[in-house]
Amino acid sequence: MNGILIIAHAPLATALRQCVLHVFPDGARGIAAFDVQANIPPEETLVGAAQALALLDSSQILVLTDVFGATPCNVAQKLVDGVNSKLITGVNLPMLLRTVTYRSESLDALVARAMAGGTQGIMQVATTAPQNQVKKKNDQNNDHHQQ
Repeated sequence: MNGILIIAHAPLATALRQCVLHVFPDGARGIAAFDVQANIPPEETLVGAAQALALLDSSQILVLTDVFGATPCNVAQKLVDGVNSKLITGVNLPMLLRTVTYRSESLDALVARAMAGGTQGIMQVATTAPQNQVKKKNDQNNDHHQQ
């Protein structure tokens, strides 16, 4: 089973892990999080991230980071070897839920699932009419809340 490491600006990594464990409470052993703190040198951050990676008992690891080019991603790039670990940036909750769901697949397949889950989880949602109704001048109903 593939391990999953989330490296993101504090407190996002831990928050994402907690959200996933809310849905998949039995997945705690295979999912690690490392929050990158402000004002910590990248060298120190790399040591902490490597320790978080070592906690995962898996031969293959998918590393997810929040923003390309930022410290979490730069640190993660130094951790992954491209053979036994892969890196994806732009992590979001739909992506993470998809990776946990399919983490028994090959690492390359998991990368494809993660990217699909991340992009498919982004959509504009249509609103319903009651939320957009404008109160008419002659409306005598003083009840302003929606039901």
